[in-house]
Amino acid sequence: MIITIVGGGSTFTPGIVKSIALRKDELEVDEIRLFDIDRERQDKLGVLVKWILEEDLKSGIKLTVTYDEKEAYTDADFIFAQMRVGKYAMREMDEKIPLKHGCVGQETCGCGGMAYGMRTIFPMIKVIDDVEKYAKPTYWILNYSNPASIVSEACRKLRPNARIINICDMPIAIIDVVAAALEVNKKDLVYDYYGLNHFGWFTSIEYKGEDVMPKLRDYIMEQEILLPAAYLKDKQALTSSGSSGGNRHTKGSWYYVWKGVYEIMQNFPETLPNTYLNYYLQQKEFVEHSDPTHTRANEVMETREKNLFDGIDRYLATGEIDESVFYAGSHGDWIADLAIALKNDTKARFLVITENRGAIPNMPYDAMVEVPAYIGKKGPEVIAQNEIPLFQQGLMMQQLNSEKLLVEGCIEGSYEKVLQAFTLNKTVPSMKVAKEILDDMIEANKEYWPELK
Repeated sequence: MIITIVGGGSTFTPGIVKSIALRKDELEVDEIRLFDIDRERQDKLGVLVKWILEEDLKSGIKLTVTYDEKEAYTDADFIFAQMRVGKYAMREMDEKIPLKHGCVGQETCGCGGMAYGMRTIFPMIKVIDDVEKYAKPTYWILNYSNPASIVSEACRKLRPNARIINICDMPIAIIDVVAAALEVNKKDLVYDYYGLNHFGWFTSIEYKGEDVMPKLRDYIMEQEILLPAAYLKDKQALTSSGSSGGNRHTKGSWYYVWKGVYEIMQNFPETLPNTYLNYYLQQKEFVEHSDPTHTRANEVMETREKNLFDGIDRYLATGEIDESVFYAGSHGDWIADLAIALKNDTKARFLVITENRGAIPNMPYDAMVEVPAYIGKKGPEVIAQNEIPLFQQGLMMQQLNSEKLLVEGCIEGSYEKVLQAFTLNKTVPSMKVAKEILDDMIEANKEYWPELK
C-alpha cells in the first residue's frame, strides 16, 4: 500500500503524514512518498516527516522523498494532491490586486480565487495524466488543491474518467467550531449541507439524534459571533496578525469571518452559512476591514510558514523538536479517514465535490456541487437533496456560471470568456473594474497562465 503526497513541501504535510501513520493498521500502508518540484522545501519537510515516522511514532512505514513523477506514482494506491502553484508569493498577489481595485482580496474567492484556479488547472491535469500512466489501475486521487470548485470543474471537463475525488476541509473546520461552541463531541454531530465549494449552507445539524440548530442559532445571536466562548476572552489574541497555534481557521483576519456568520444569520437565520459566503454577501464590508498592504497571505507567511521552517532549522541544529510548529488537526485526519472509507468500503459519510447528476434537482446536471455522500470502494454514493430555495439557487447559478466561463476561457485561451467570468462574479461591481483587475492579473501571472487572446 503506497500513498503519494503531491506537494510534499507543504506546511500541511507533517500533519497529514502523522494522520496516515496513526491509521497504519486500517490503511495497511507500507510506504509514503513525498513529491514536489521545490526541492529545497521538500527536503526540509522530509527531515520532519522522517522524524515523525521513525522517531515519534516508530511506524515502520517507509519514506521516499522524490522529485521524479515515475518514482512518485509507480504502483501508488492513493495520491493526496495539495498543490499551491506559485506558492505564497502569488497568493499575496491574488489578494492584493483585487483590493487595490476595491474588491475582495481572498485566496479562493472572487478574482483572487479565479487567478489561483487558472494557475492550477493544467498542473492538476498533468498529475492525473502521470498517475494514469504509472499508478495502479485502482488508484484514487484525493484532491484538496484549491480552489477546489474551479479545479474540479476543469477535471470534469478535461478528464471525466479520472478516479479523482475533490474535497475541502472548510465545512469540517466549521463543524469543529460548532462542536466547541456547543461543548459537544464533534464525532457525534451529523449534518446536512448543499452548495458549491466554499459556497454552501448547513441545513441541519444533529447531536445524538437531537436537532441542535435552534440551540446553535441562539448561541450565535447571543455571542454575536460563531466562536467558542473560551476563544472570545482575548479578542486581541484572536485578531492579532501574529497569532499562531490552535485552530488555524480562527486566527488573525479569520475573526471577521466568524463575526460575519452572525451578521448573515441576522438576516437569513434558517441555515448556517459556509464562512466563505461572507465574501459574496458582504463584499463591501469585507473590503472595508481588509488591509490592502497586509493580507491573510502575509499572516500565514509570518506564522505557520515561518514557525515550521524555523522549527526544522532548530531541529537540524540542536536535535530538539517542537511539535507545536506543525498543524496536525482535522485537516489530515479527514483526508486519511476518507482514504480508509475508500479502501475498506466503510460507506462512511463525507462531504465531497461531485457532478450533480440530479442530486440537487433544480441545479444543472453537470454542475460540480458539494453534498454529502457515502464513501465506499466504488467512490461516492451521493445523498439526494430536495429542491433548493430560489435565493440560494440564484447565488449558486451566478457563481457556477462564473467558474464555468473561467475554465472554458482558460482552456480556450479566450480573453473574452475570462473577462466574462470576472464580470459575472458577485465580488466585482462592474465590467470596467473586472477588466482592470484581469489586466493586472495577466501581468502578475504571465509565468503561469496560458496566453489569453
